[in-house]
Amino acid sequence: MRRTPSRRLFTAALLVASVLAPMTAIPATAVNAAGVDRHGGGPYDGNRHCADPHGGGPHGAGPHGVNGRGGDRHDKDECPSNGLDPKLTARLDKAIADVRRKADIPGVVVGLWMPGKGSYVRATGVADTATGRPMTTDPYIRIGSETKTFTVTALLQLVDDGRIHLDDPISKYIHGVPGGKRITLRHLAEMRSGLFPYSADADFEHDLLSDPSRSFTPRELLAYGFKHKNTFKPGKQFQYSNSNLVLLGLVIEKVSGHNLVDFIDKRVLRPAHLRHTLFPLDAEFPEPHPRGYTNQTLSGDVEDSTDWNPSWAWAAGAMISNLHDLRRWAKIVATGTLLSPQTQKERLKTLPTGFPGTSYGLGIFNSDGWIGHNGSIPGYESVTVYLPSKKATLVVLLNTDISYEGKEPSSVLAQKITEIVTPKNIYDRPVPPR
Repeated sequence: MRRTPSRRLFTAALLVASVLAPMTAIPATAVNAAGVDRHGGGPYDGNRHCADPHGGGPHGAGPHGVNGRGGDRHDKDECPSNGLDPKLTARLDKAIADVRRKADIPGVVVGLWMPGKGSYVRATGVADTATGRPMTTDPYIRIGSETKTFTVTALLQLVDDGRIHLDDPISKYIHGVPGGKRITLRHLAEMRSGLFPYSADADFEHDLLSDPSRSFTPRELLAYGFKHKNTFKPGKQFQYSNSNLVLLGLVIEKVSGHNLVDFIDKRVLRPAHLRHTLFPLDAEFPEPHPRGYTNQTLSGDVEDSTDWNPSWAWAAGAMISNLHDLRRWAKIVATGTLLSPQTQKERLKTLPTGFPGTSYGLGIFNSDGWIGHNGSIPGYESVTVYLPSKKATLVVLLNTDISYEGKEPSSVLAQKITEIVTPKNIYDRPVPPR
């Protein structure tokens, strides 16, 4: 929400966001705290955490431990002992350091796992610009629109249960949706409904930024979008819209008879053994977590958005996770572990988005072979993707969403990393110059 012609719309996350909405970068000194070098701190090797075989991770029980889910024992391949080739590691270290310095990113966590070649797990920079507290590899992070992969997985489980069908109209479940008789659940999940994104509404923008602690209901969110005309006929084109996912969250609640948080916990998080992933009900944010920094503010100045209430993003972008849970989730969502083969096949029928190299399926994208999703919520960004051809997984986490040269910093990082490790499959591959 920049006060410039090129301002980014306030979305829970953007699809390979750098190609969706360019932004004006802020001065590199804007977030620096007095006396603190936000680029300070060398690489932190997260593999050392893997020595603890007991529950709850290095800082005790995770958010689900109190619910009786038990300890968090890593898979034997969760923390491989061998790193990547030293020369490759050095190239990655340099590339990440260069992007972090140029984009003025406070802290970065990167996890890369490549069977047969090794792994790379690093945290660099700071988790708090005021204190200089270093970033580590174990923090909880707000994951923005990666939430969509969880919401759509829950929806597709209801498809497998035979309780809904992808080509059902949304009007069958939710009344009052503009053009709802012609918009299907499939249209919503693949971002082709034509519904106006509530997060692009000026009144919503003002209401949220005037009070970031405010709690919104799903119906309140949808009302901001429903006052606008639909932007196109269902199925005619791609438009990223959080309104779609809020509606799917309501469908899940109506059909299942459970609230969305409980349904995702029972049907998705528990079966996937994601013990450090949660859907907060308010501004809840388990420790440890880094401070988050954004310039999506009424003034355009940089603010600490760590404790902003993510209820405004709900089924589209409110969830929290950590590096190793996302590593596990990347493969699960890309290969369809929790779904029937037929339903996963439907999920991966990706369609053009209008952006070269990137196609979108049912709550999931394919970026030059990398399958998964990214997330951007004020103060935080993430990328979680899986490359089936190499069985490789990449997770990138950072504590800012401030753009760099019109691109999301998480996309720039993922692009530079994949240029080095998988040059034939580059995340958000740049468009060749004409």
